[in-house]
Amino acid sequence: MLDQMPVSELSLNELSRRVGLAKSNVLRYFESREAVLLELLDRAFRQWVDEVTGKLPVAIDPKRPADQRGDQLAAVLARSLVRRPVLCDLISAQPGVLEQNVSVDLVVRFKRSGLGSLHALAGAVRREVPELGEDATGLCLMSVVIAGALWTHARPGPSALGAYQADPALADLHLDLPTALERTLATLIAGTLARPPGRARRRRSGRPAVAR
Repeated sequence: MLDQMPVSELSLNELSRRVGLAKSNVLRYFESREAVLLELLDRAFRQWVDEVTGKLPVAIDPKRPADQRGDQLAAVLARSLVRRPVLCDLISAQPGVLEQNVSVDLVVRFKRSGLGSLHALAGAVRREVPELGEDATGLCLMSVVIAGALWTHARPGPSALGAYQADPALADLHLDLPTALERTLATLIAGTLARPPGRARRRRSGRPAVAR
């Protein structure tokens, strides 16, 4: 169904009809429509992480300097995400839709699973770009968040498309997802590599850095 329609249009009634079960029977297995979608997001995210961790050793040249390996990392992350539109759609809907109308226990299970996948991805990233150090986990998380945000903005509605056509001066606001995502991730990675080691750790501890 998600290959045929966006997350926002998928209803529990239609899902029940397609699987040949009464809506009440579907709700015996899942708390809500959102619970079904969270399960799909968890599976899709794990599959994507497996794909990326397998590609990184081949796509990143260990002989290149850190900045070039960072660009290669950005390309792998961006291109693999763009090839998974359902995953991007689910990510974009996660905070405002999927994590509503579900129990705390379900969200805890979902986030624990996602955190495990995120750590696996960060470990693979550190092996290829060790200069990222402990910032690799945060970088991987922000890469996913950025992908969800850009996915939404790169799919304008009919009125916005009409505005772009009516006024060519607005063309810069019409995002091309593959280009925008790869450039944004490359900038994020380059900025992370340029930061002094340990800066993020000091901030997380709640203690201000001491000027030296």
